[in-house]
Amino acid sequence: MSVESVFPQLEALLPHVQKPIQYVGGELNSTVKDWDGCDVRWALMYPDAYEVGLPNQGVMILYEVLNEQEGVLAERTYSVWPDLEALMREHGVPQFTVDSHRPVKAFDVFGLSFSTELGYTNMLAALDLAGIPLHARERTVDDPIVLAGGHAAFNPEPIADFIDAAVIGDGEQAVLDITRIVREWKAEGRPGGREEVLFRLARTGGVYIPRFYDVEYLPDGRIARVVPNRSGVPWRVSKHTVMDLDEWPYPKQPLVPLAETVHERMSVEIFRGCTRGCRFCQAGMITRPVRERSITGIGDMVEKGLKATGFEEVGLLSLSSADHSEIGDIAKGLADRYEDDKIGLSLPSTRVDAFNVDLANELTRNGRRSGLTFAPEGGSERMRKVINKMVSEEDLIRTVATAYGNGWRQVKLYFMCGLPTETDEDVLQIADMATRVIQKGREVSGANDIRCTVSIGGFVPKPHTPFQWAPQLSAEETDARLAKLRDKIRGDKKYGRSIGFRYHDGKPGIVEGLLSRGDRRIGAVIQAVYEDGGRFDGWREHFSYDRWMACAEKALAPFGVDVDWYTTRERGYEEVLPWDHLDSGLDKDWLWEDWQDALDETEVDDCRWTPCFDCGVCPAMDTQIQIGPTGKKLLPLTVKQPAGSGHTH
Repeated sequence: MSVESVFPQLEALLPHVQKPIQYVGGELNSTVKDWDGCDVRWALMYPDAYEVGLPNQGVMILYEVLNEQEGVLAERTYSVWPDLEALMREHGVPQFTVDSHRPVKAFDVFGLSFSTELGYTNMLAALDLAGIPLHARERTVDDPIVLAGGHAAFNPEPIADFIDAAVIGDGEQAVLDITRIVREWKAEGRPGGREEVLFRLARTGGVYIPRFYDVEYLPDGRIARVVPNRSGVPWRVSKHTVMDLDEWPYPKQPLVPLAETVHERMSVEIFRGCTRGCRFCQAGMITRPVRERSITGIGDMVEKGLKATGFEEVGLLSLSSADHSEIGDIAKGLADRYEDDKIGLSLPSTRVDAFNVDLANELTRNGRRSGLTFAPEGGSERMRKVINKMVSEEDLIRTVATAYGNGWRQVKLYFMCGLPTETDEDVLQIADMATRVIQKGREVSGANDIRCTVSIGGFVPKPHTPFQWAPQLSAEETDARLAKLRDKIRGDKKYGRSIGFRYHDGKPGIVEGLLSRGDRRIGAVIQAVYEDGGRFDGWREHFSYDRWMACAEKALAPFGVDVDWYTTRERGYEEVLPWDHLDSGLDKDWLWEDWQDALDETEVDDCRWTPCFDCGVCPAMDTQIQIGPTGKKLLPLTVKQPAGSGHTH
């Protein structure tokens, strides 16, 4: 039976809200399929505002992969701002998709992609607005399967009460497998109800269904064990890894937003995974092994994507884009090909030791020359050994000198505060480094308008990393340390004015830490915060530390644990971690040894270019590293006629 669009009711509310354009849909390359012609229907959500959610690659890729399938439709939904939420509640308008404005509750699967844990309250708002019971155990056969994915889903325990399922790892193949299971179950007349379809998903070993696992606790609050509560459910659930990215050239038709968004460009993911082994970096650890897209595959995607969108900038995305084995040829090939069209190229961030001026010049040849961003992460040489970010101060100064000497005027340096074993002294050395950068810049450029911006984030220990056992620095200590650094930079009469200083206070980091290493007991905290009005916790103007702390104190009291227990406490080797039954492929003993290496300030090489270090991923996941060089070049692809001339060139 057909499901009605709620647009007529919604339209009446739009004149009364900010940025109404974000709710109307109809973007270039969006897809609307016939509801009745499909038997499996997905609502995909990035649980944040449209301007952040629309450019998200993960959702865009799954949207296209699903809509390409016969009999399957996928539509998108985003978090509505508080002004519209209030009106929707008042007028009884449910959470809707932007593609055809159908109620989210009418879909078979409601998939949410979490790149950060701070989106959890937005998920509860969406469920509530959709009329879907917040707690998974209260849902019936007519409610959608609520499925979590994205990096935060590698520890879905804090939201275990609210989700029916979680998928860890790459989603492309996973959503097709889930679609097949849901389709078969529906075709058989939905036998055994909701429980049965969830059991079929669990049995595959690649979908985690929290309700089929019981968590037992020790008297001191730690976890004793996590055990399946019905037969046929695996003890551990494995991550998904897509091999051969050239077979998955998505998005082919990137969405072009109607309202302004955070990234106004077309993006192509040039490889997945990273084995640099930075110990704080969850993304690098959970996306192993490295799988490069071929240079010709990238060229193809850029060509089609630009045709489909009309964007004037191409972002070459990955965790460390300059590490692609053929990045020089890729940049040169694309810059040559689009020279007449003035298409700009960008790399999101550049590793200090992978930067070279030829590459930088290719990237800026057709576009504007903006600032360069480097991420030394640790302020002192010692800290960089602890975190395995093998960049010496000399490397950095040499790189920066090259950039300033070649006409760049601005460099941004990104660091973290609160890393394991860090002292005030380690952080104060950030000021010395920034001073040397300005000094060198003035010297090589002969100019005084050199700028260096120091940007600092608080370190949050994440699951499936060597730092998953580490204590987190308290918000007060983080703020005190950053205040000393600020004073040191401002007190520098000679260079201080050329150094910009941006930092986040320590409070959001503590909440993120609570959610990232939390267990099922944290669900009560998230719900209490949501019921107290918590929304958009990733936005400074909406975030309330006091609300989180008050709710946590109350919700955790019956369990005898508190926020510090989850954040600033160091874990031991014997402790069962909330995510131990979710297999990212990384061997827990290997992670522990790497944690011990960090404490000993021992560096470990990148396994892409050296023998294997037995992290466990390749054998456990039946995958292998896929890298070039392919030896191919991008050109010649097509010879374009320059406007108004009769000859080719």
